Amino acid sequence: MTKAKLWPVLFAIFSFTFLTLSYQALAQTEPLRLGFLTVRSGALAAGGKQMEEGITLLLKQRNHTLAGRKVELFIADTGGQPAQAKTKTQELIERDKVHVIIGPLATFESLAIDDYIKEAKVPLITPTSAAQNDLAQKKQNDFVLHAVGTAAQPMHVLGEYAAKKLGYKRIATIADDFTYGHEGQAGFQHTYEDNGGKVVQKLWSPLNVADYGSYVGQIKPNVNAVYAGFAGVNGLRFLRQFNEYGLKAKIAVFGNPTCVDEGVLKNMGDEALGVVTASWYAATIDTPDNKRFVQAILDEYKVVPGFYTVGTYTAGLFLEEALKAINGKFEDKAAFVRALHNVRLTSGPMGPIRLDEYGKPILNIYIRKVERKDGALVNTIVETIPEVSQFWKYDPKQFLASPPYSRDYPPAKNLE
Repeated sequence: MTKAKLWPVLFAIFSFTFLTLSYQALAQTEPLRLGFLTVRSGALAAGGKQMEEGITLLLKQRNHTLAGRKVELFIADTGGQPAQAKTKTQELIERDKVHVIIGPLATFESLAIDDYIKEAKVPLITPTSAAQNDLAQKKQNDFVLHAVGTAAQPMHVLGEYAAKKLGYKRIATIADDFTYGHEGQAGFQHTYEDNGGKVVQKLWSPLNVADYGSYVGQIKPNVNAVYAGFAGVNGLRFLRQFNEYGLKAKIAVFGNPTCVDEGVLKNMGDEALGVVTASWYAATIDTPDNKRFVQAILDEYKVVPGFYTVGTYTAGLFLEEALKAINGKFEDKAAFVRALHNVRLTSGPMGPIRLDEYGKPILNIYIRKVERKDGALVNTIVETIPEVSQFWKYDPKQFLASPPYSRDYPPAKNLE
């Protein structure tokens, strides 16, 4: 080939290479668009506010940059409603073109958007309780990952603790009448009854109930304890009326992670003293990572962080670790999703976390008891149970083959 003919070919090759590299360089400078599903109204709004505080703090600490990529945050308010959660998710993906989503707050919201997330192929990192029987567990949706455990996960620990360690024989349960309440109660009942206890009464109250008097009045006087499974401000409302009816002095109270979460504990009084709960977090975790986190939230927002705050902060840590593993190249969606599944957090306020093969965390569970220290109510850690999976001590295959936890499963065989 003559030089005259060679130069155009070389020029074409050079131009193509230059344009390709320029495009890749341009793509690498594109910011990561992070969708965030929160709740700003209704019974769950207090939790939504804490969620926003958690993710906002993380991004501020990182100068809105994760693994070398700038982050743009797109916030959407679901109102704590499944239908609205789906609409807002569609807006984030189709209008705002987000690359990944953190949220939503409530389990029944997550279930409402599972199918759409699978179809859209945009990763979703849930920062609060995950449903026990969702698409991720069925291994049908690799795009759903969980930064924290299932609603039942800490309750498995608490149910066994109540029966085996504390020896309570008869318990009544009351919980919010929605997915999170159903699955938490089911997990508690499962292990509590497997260890010799009896759930002799089950009560369900609407999520937006304002007065618990009629429910408190129904609680059997001959039970040893009550399990209270509440979200948002409902734990506060229930415990106040439980105390006003004079039951607190006679009947012990166990609770789910959010019943006396730090976000509502600050507004409680003596009615919360002695309540025993289990969770993957307590502000009193005595580690350098958690102390720094608590102090940062105090400095920024003048509040003690709790369940919802740490959940979104941890979801942000998951995202950051995955991006580091792929050198920030989230454009390679398959590699991005694999990296999310392979995250192993060795540091952070909650302690070490890794995902099981179903995209759900194996993590520490903390048994907590409300005490007053230096004039403030705190969740003191009574016991730490490491490496807790969604299956607890049950065989995974048998667990998955059983009906999913619900309002009616496991069946209540000891009701009176």
